[in-house]
Amino acid sequence: MLRLLRLLLLLLLLPPPGSPEPPGLAPLSPGAPPQAPDLLYADGLRAYAAGAWAPAVALLREALRSQAALGRARQDCGARCAAEPGAALPAVLLDAPGPDSGPGPARGAWERLLLRAALRRAECLTQCGAQRLGPGGAARLRVGSALRDAFRRREPYNYLQRAYYQLKKLDLAAAAAHTFFVANPTHLQMREDMAKYRRMSRVRPQSFRDLETPPHWAAYDDGLELLGRQEAGLALPRLEEALQESLAQMESCRAGCEGPEEQQREEEEEEGAGSQGGLYETIAGHWIRVLQCRQRCVGDTATRPGRSFPVPDFLPSQLRRLHEAHAQVGNLSQAMENVLSVLLFYPEDEAAKKALNEYQAQLEEPRPGLGPREDIQRFILRSLGEKRQLYYAMEHLGASFKDPDPWTPAAVIPEALREKLREDQEKRPWDHEPPQPKPLTHWKDVLLLEGVTLTQDARQLNGSERVVLDGLLTPAECGVLLQLAKDAAEAGARSGYRGRRSPHTPHERFEGLTVLKAAQLAQAGAVGSQGAKLLLEVSERVRTLTQAYFSPERPLHLSFTHLVCRSAIEGEQDQRMDLSHPVHADNCVLDPDTGECWREPPAYTYRDYSGLLYLNDDFHGGDLFFTEPNALTVTAQVRPRCGRLVAFSSGGENPHGVWAVTRGRRCALALWHTWAPEHREQEWTEAKELLKEPEEEKEEEEEEEMPNKDHSPEPPSRRLPRVQDKAGKPPRLREEL
Repeated sequence: MLRLLRLLLLLLLLPPPGSPEPPGLAPLSPGAPPQAPDLLYADGLRAYAAGAWAPAVALLREALRSQAALGRARQDCGARCAAEPGAALPAVLLDAPGPDSGPGPARGAWERLLLRAALRRAECLTQCGAQRLGPGGAARLRVGSALRDAFRRREPYNYLQRAYYQLKKLDLAAAAAHTFFVANPTHLQMREDMAKYRRMSRVRPQSFRDLETPPHWAAYDDGLELLGRQEAGLALPRLEEALQESLAQMESCRAGCEGPEEQQREEEEEEGAGSQGGLYETIAGHWIRVLQCRQRCVGDTATRPGRSFPVPDFLPSQLRRLHEAHAQVGNLSQAMENVLSVLLFYPEDEAAKKALNEYQAQLEEPRPGLGPREDIQRFILRSLGEKRQLYYAMEHLGASFKDPDPWTPAAVIPEALREKLREDQEKRPWDHEPPQPKPLTHWKDVLLLEGVTLTQDARQLNGSERVVLDGLLTPAECGVLLQLAKDAAEAGARSGYRGRRSPHTPHERFEGLTVLKAAQLAQAGAVGSQGAKLLLEVSERVRTLTQAYFSPERPLHLSFTHLVCRSAIEGEQDQRMDLSHPVHADNCVLDPDTGECWREPPAYTYRDYSGLLYLNDDFHGGDLFFTEPNALTVTAQVRPRCGRLVAFSSGGENPHGVWAVTRGRRCALALWHTWAPEHREQEWTEAKELLKEPEEEKEEEEEEEMPNKDHSPEPPSRRLPRVQDKAGKPPRLREEL
């Protein structure tokens, strides 16, 4: 009955049909205490499953608002109660105990101080929660871990975009889809949905906005953009806002560390571990978890939505940009204040000390009252106090703690832990090390392919681990593969992309063919078997040569092979300004603003080397080019031609793109290689099996009848199960160069 009444209330609050939808997600019930987010979300999913799109939208939106209101109420109540007289813990109880500690309060006095402050704080929080959240306060609105994860992944927006689409509210559908996709960049279905929305003429470009963008990231990105345009005066307010919002976001995160959800997680862990402790063990365990959660807030705030790793040194880097921007506009006092704040994190930072000396010289007269920012001083003092307690717990109670900050002074870490922590920090996965230059003498000694010539090496291409080789294909072989691509396109075999337009530009058509699809079409008689077999042979030829040139001591495996053709659309090339393929790296997410490349999803992190084997040159545009990490400065350019291979390492050292194809059809074989055998291309093996001649199968059967001298089991990497979609095909996101 309560759920029925809630549903009727929300239906009454919906705008009448045909009325304009407010931008974003405006409150439906201003001033009312939030309802239980878990119940609203569950009811919203039921309405969605029943096809009741309008009630589903109302319930899901209200669930999002209630969850946000719950977080704000906890933060406000926590800040208010921390300032209440008698509710703060005495400072003598907050530092980490140690052998040099004084006698402290008299025996038993500290217990009274601790419990009195805790009881008063609990009373204040209970009363504040009841005022802000209604009877029962935060305990009544406790949200389970599964729902917290769903909101963190922005799952409600996945349902909202479909519901809005059914209601013909396409702009809101695109906004909801974009909001979900920002936090879930590897979601293949949403990637396809986003492409569809972009092709819809009724969806405005400004509709693709993130409805959940954290304020500090919005201000930070605006500030960086303005700095890039040399507009320091305009950038300063946004950079200052980014810093203040970053600190506020940390406070919001820290408030959640004391909520009932954190306590529930703790209870679940203890129940699973079966541990039982006394009063003081329980208090210490709970406090350690709260401190661990608070320290994690630094990394959470510095992590962009959808990213797996935080921006390193997020707060110090903001302070560096602030002091440089203030200096550019002549605000030397503010510049000194910010550079002194940088020195609180890194007292020996040479660049900061040099900037400080320059600012002091320009001021000419001393400013005795000038010092670091007070908000940064408070942040550092509080953080160091928490770190001391956590390191004490590590040393004496066996607690775990991964320090999120590289600036933590060594004096804070107990001497007994320093060596172990140093060893842990020095351990780096082999695959995450930057690629080292390889000797280029091996490939000449391995005479694998006749007629292959070295056209340009890494030095001539102004980079590292790049090469251009010619003569891998004869003109006749290029013709066979071009005919294969044409026949497959006529048969409707567009691999991975259902539309005719390229996924990267509306001015080109895109056709893609995998080795398995080519083999299947050849078996069905839709294309010639000669072309399908040559596709397999050539891909192995490229792999062998790439390994011989770049990785002679470590085997490379094909991870994906794609025959790709791009065709310019006539009548749409005038005054064209975009690229055929934007600048990117193949195994990491390129961030042109910082010059960093994040080796994390949605990038194909297992790719180690890339190759492009060109089939023709009878088109305009379409050259491959390499850039600096800023994605703007072109360092090298390569013109396609039949039989030319461009091979390079797949990391951030080789950002690359493709100039627009403005006339004709450009075809190339794109290949990616990996050192990891578990990521080898299984479709390649399946295609080879499909294309076997009857005589070859008979010979293999005779070989199987012979006793095998090697009785060792098949390597586990060859037995990895394949994740399949409903059609029985392994889902794969097609990507091409």
